[in-house]
Amino acid sequence: MNDVVIRPLRFTADVDAMQAFLETLGLRSRIESERGGWAVLVAGRGQVALHDAATSATGGQAGQTRLSFEAEDIDALKEKLESAGYDDATVWDEAFGRVLSVTGPDATKLWIDERSKDLYGYKQLDSQPDERWSVTPFLTVADQPAWERLFDVLGIEQSVYFGAGVELDVRLDLSTTEDMDDVARRIGEQATRTAEGLEIVDPDGQIVVVHG
Repeated sequence: MNDVVIRPLRFTADVDAMQAFLETLGLRSRIESERGGWAVLVAGRGQVALHDAATSATGGQAGQTRLSFEAEDIDALKEKLESAGYDDATVWDEAFGRVLSVTGPDATKLWIDERSKDLYGYKQLDSQPDERWSVTPFLTVADQPAWERLFDVLGIEQSVYFGAGVELDVRLDLSTTEDMDDVARRIGEQATRTAEGLEIVDPDGQIVVVHG
């Protein structure tokens, strides 16, 4: 298996605050930039990447979450996507590693980073993910069947939540088998019980929903 994982990318005004927030919930930090401004946190399934919005070269705004992925072998994944009809799949080198880009449903440009073995400029932390937690983003999309087909081609086993909309919008949702009362106590007044689970305001002022 190519082990493609969903890795929502959050542009944030405060990487340290968002990192501490996600760690309090149950995620574990795996990679940090030695210069700051970038971190990757892992769950039992899925990851979350944090990027300092002030230094974004792509115009990312604080509080904005984009859909991105990480894969073990993007050359093999490119061939798989092309065989499935995604003809514009392209691989190139960036300063931080190799990247595959492809146009997904709703004319959305997607990026899949190859899992890097060269950590120059970064430090890898010795942390084990909490298997009770999963990254399960809520995606507002116009063509849900097309997105489901793409995820099937990618071989993604993570769950996602879908809602109907005009174009792709991403909310940073999580799921857990941990007792929700324990999670609520850990978060404190920021957590509100809803029909979906726990609704929490993160340091960027955005809503994060934790599903039980």
